Amino acid sequence: MPSTFAFGDVLFSLFTFFILLLLLRRFAWGPIVKQMKKRENHISNEIETAENHRQEAEKYLEEQRVEMEKAREEAQSIIETSRKTAQEQSKEIIRESHEEANRMKDNALADITREREQAVEALRAQVGQLSVLIATKIIEKELDEEEQEKLIQEYVQESGGRL
Repeated sequence: MPSTFAFGDVLFSLFTFFILLLLLRRFAWGPIVKQMKKRENHISNEIETAENHRQEAEKYLEEQRVEMEKAREEAQSIIETSRKTAQEQSKEIIRESHEEANRMKDNALADITREREQAVEALRAQVGQLSVLIATKIIEKELDEEEQEKLIQEYVQESGGRL
């Protein structure tokens, strides 16, 4: 079979091809492109939303870092204040202890002085009584010097236990 080239067949094929293209463009290509644009917009919106979320997360993370730093500084301040307060209280307690010890010492010294004065006063009273007693005995007995010395020694020995 000889090949014959039919111009009418070519034109018919081209005409059908262009009609098919127009139909495809109208009924297939348009919806496909529309769907692709819709998908592109959706992906674009998702990317934009993800970027916004990432930026918000970074902002939140930075805010948290700032808050943590503030909390650390505040904790350090509280610790330092507590340390200073404890030192001041310690100094105050020591000062009050010293004052109390000095008060107790002064009271003890005053008690000792008072008791010593009472003891001296009691001793003076006893010596005075002994002197009167000795003088009375000496006056009652007129003794010579030897007997007087003996009598004084006896009274001193008797009163030795009370002195």
